[in-house]
Amino acid sequence: MIQRGEIVIVTGAPGSGKTTCCAQRITQAQAAGWDVAGVLSPARFVGEKKVGIDGVDLRSGARRALAARRTTDEAAGAVGIVTQRWRFDDAALAWGHAVLAHATPCDLLVVDELGPLEWLQGQGWQAGLAAIDTRAFVTALVVVRPSLLELALARWPAATVLTLTGVPLGGGNPLRSSPPA
Repeated sequence: MIQRGEIVIVTGAPGSGKTTCCAQRITQAQAAGWDVAGVLSPARFVGEKKVGIDGVDLRSGARRALAARRTTDEAAGAVGIVTQRWRFDDAALAWGHAVLAHATPCDLLVVDELGPLEWLQGQGWQAGLAAIDTRAFVTALVVVRPSLLELALARWPAATVLTLTGVPLGGGNPLRSSPPA
């Protein structure tokens, strides 16, 4: 029996299917009539090259361009949040933060992903951490990369860890999208 406030941490290497796994669970939960809330972050591709990350509000279906692959010369003098690989859109980060701040209570909470911005820099989707802490859901799916798993388990020691090790089922990512025109 599922207990209220169950936390499932979905982890795995890049490309292992973390977002696809969440999308499959979202589809199942919605088909069962569950109230699904939170943010899914599918990659944006041009051909086979990952060029960005979108954010999808799971209640409304609204989609925003969250991050774009940064160029090597962007780090110097860049405005906003820039990581080793990504340039984040400040407005989209704020939008996702607001979505997560209003996500609970719900049946299924999805936070894809809590990464270095949240765990190491105190930025990004802090509302995602707070929403999970409320336990105002039946189940939460939380995407966390392996290098940050220890921090997540220190915060939520009773969480179940689902480690993905292969290619997404079906051999591809059904969440791929082309960049906005």
